[in-house]
Amino acid sequence: MHTHEGMVRDTARHDPEGAVVLAGGYGVVGAEVARMLRARHPSLPLVLAGRTPARGEALASEVGASLQTMDLSGPSPLDFSARAVVTLVNDPTDRLLRACLQAGIPFVDITRWTARVQQALALAAVEPPRAPVVFASGWMGGLVPLVGAALARELGGASVIETAILYDLADRAGEDSIEFMDRLHVGFEVTEEGQRRVVEPLTGARRVELAGRPRRVVRLDTPEQLTLPLVLGARTVSTRIGFTDESATLAFQALQGLGLFHLLRGERFRSLRRALLRGSGKGGRAVVHVEVSSPGGTRAATLVDARGQAHLTATGATLALERALGLDGDAPPRGVAFPEQTPSPERALAALRSLGVELEIHPGADVERRAA
Repeated sequence: MHTHEGMVRDTARHDPEGAVVLAGGYGVVGAEVARMLRARHPSLPLVLAGRTPARGEALASEVGASLQTMDLSGPSPLDFSARAVVTLVNDPTDRLLRACLQAGIPFVDITRWTARVQQALALAAVEPPRAPVVFASGWMGGLVPLVGAALARELGGASVIETAILYDLADRAGEDSIEFMDRLHVGFEVTEEGQRRVVEPLTGARRVELAGRPRRVVRLDTPEQLTLPLVLGARTVSTRIGFTDESATLAFQALQGLGLFHLLRGERFRSLRRALLRGSGKGGRAVVHVEVSSPGGTRAATLVDARGQAHLTATGATLALERALGLDGDAPPRGVAFPEQTPSPERALAALRSLGVELEIHPGADVERRAA
């Protein structure tokens, strides 16, 4: 049991035959996860949990799920049973993570930025998990590090892993998927040539071929820049993002250069920060390029999801849950794991394609990378 704010006592129970609880299961990404799980595992019981379960009634009826109230920042105790829990909303005080660690419930989280991954790892060191815990917060539900691991397996290792993301401002995006807006005034660590150094967000501009033409991409803080050097031994790891409208990329760089993201920090300007990334919501393609180099050569992969970033993120979350429960054909991990630690990355890539994601793997030499 966990005492929250000195008053609330949370209770969770592991039920190996019970339901998979999707915390935030009726949100933009959660709905995609629910549909994927129902299609891939028709007999798997599902619970859609959140602060306002009534919002999920239509989805629950569609996928045959139950609804449950779960407010991670509220005063009511958490009281639930689960076969596994997938966190699709931010767990700012690690409340749900603690409950699952103490109950021995398999746990998947796709929402943490790098500092919060580190915080969770510290918690797991203090209270070692008795069930699989998969932190899949790398870009798009951990798909970037998963693909990086698959390419490294082909090459026999990885010395450099570089990722470029094309973000479509017309795409659907939930609140938590644009949480990184609140981090754009915070420097972060990267590994370059085996050394850790601090860089600023939206700096280090390059041009990379994405969706048929060179795009300007700039640095972004993502957890795979922490985990890939640890797991794969890569000496240089970088993740960069660019927008379909290059003027947006330039505008964000200008705001950063003027220090405005620092001035706009805090709750007072939260809505304004988020509004900067809200587009039409009509939908758009998600495009990600991952390139891995080693002494044995260079390989690159391009992922394209015509259904957008919510669907692509849900794909990562679904694969992470299957990893945690051993539904991917391999034994579940023992304790904490990251997606890139999968024993069978080639099988994971096949599953990725089966979920409707276009994946092209090719030599990396034809990819344009130059200072922008």
